[in-house]
Amino acid sequence: MSLFTREAGAFFHTYKRLPLHIVRGEGMYLFTPEGERYLDMFAGIAVNALGHAHPRVVKAIADQAARYIHLSNYFAQEPQIRLAELLLTFSGFERVFFANSGTEAIEGAIKIARRWGSTRGKSSVIGFSNAFHGRTLGALSIMDRPSYREGFGPFLEGCRSLPFNDAGALRHAVGPETAAVVLECIQGEGGIRPVHPDFVSTLQELRQQYQFLVIADEIQTGCGRTGRFLASEHFALSPDLVTLAKPIGGGLPLGAILGASSVADILQPGMHGTTFGGNPVACAAGVAVLEELSEQSLMQHAAEMGTLLFSLLRDCVTDFPQLCKEVRGLGLMIGLELAGEAEPVVTAMRERGILINGTDKSVLRFVPPLIVTADEIHWTVRVLREVLSGISSFQ
Repeated sequence: MSLFTREAGAFFHTYKRLPLHIVRGEGMYLFTPEGERYLDMFAGIAVNALGHAHPRVVKAIADQAARYIHLSNYFAQEPQIRLAELLLTFSGFERVFFANSGTEAIEGAIKIARRWGSTRGKSSVIGFSNAFHGRTLGALSIMDRPSYREGFGPFLEGCRSLPFNDAGALRHAVGPETAAVVLECIQGEGGIRPVHPDFVSTLQELRQQYQFLVIADEIQTGCGRTGRFLASEHFALSPDLVTLAKPIGGGLPLGAILGASSVADILQPGMHGTTFGGNPVACAAGVAVLEELSEQSLMQHAAEMGTLLFSLLRDCVTDFPQLCKEVRGLGLMIGLELAGEAEPVVTAMRERGILINGTDKSVLRFVPPLIVTADEIHWTVRVLREVLSGISSFQ
């Protein structure tokens, strides 16, 4: 019985699996049992910042697992504290809460905002169209896509989604009752769409007027992917809360909420918690990731490699105007919008040994490990151009 037959018989059918049986990863590459090698240019959806089986991460996991794997949050634990200190040093924030995932971080940030607003007559939480914040009911309550929401309501009261980058809609919607606005500075699942600077300016103006919190969802953009530790740094946005996940656990499940001084004392013992959040093995892996990020100047490298990739993809737009519409993004978070569905191109790339993925139906998403080289970027775009050359038009 094949692996895929066994999978179909055992799981809820929530995932569309790739037709690959991966048995090993090393650096930028994944390998099948037959020894076929694939260049991984989407890194577990922006998770594997240091690639696969990075020696520093592997050693950190093994060393911590040999000490203890779980104690619970009744205990202060060195790996947690060390990772929290690094996150605060990198980000400039004042407090950390560890969760198990990005969607739990979002849920916790909404709770903090609601708790903050409870003594101020504020409870409304606002998100934006085409955003993705996770699968919990809190996250879904501030999202708008029917494919995520349909059949799962009713959602949280006082939550809504506004058109992204629409300053007029924002002005009309916020008011004295607004507790928080949740924003992705670059929408990931929404097609690698950056927030417009004018929209950020309006948000800042309204925040000053109505005194609400800003929550930056940096789950996909954070930890150096855009060339800075947080994408919000590119937009002169100073959030009160930041949600992180994906790369911070080195591939293990880990999420985090960062809090500024405005919310540093909102949570008191017993108000929020988690059994597994801040697992010491995941935190030890996270320490390895952040130390490597700093010591190897990987944020600067991400910026340089991102500039190269952006330029090469922009040439694709020029050379294949009937197939390619626009390149968007920052650092190593880049999307190429096509004139048709992305899936056939994703498949053709995979058949040629390169793994990318599609998002928002028509966008090719490039979020490779931050260790990607110029040669690997040139190879990826060269193969992409071969694929595009074989397409006359999208149906």
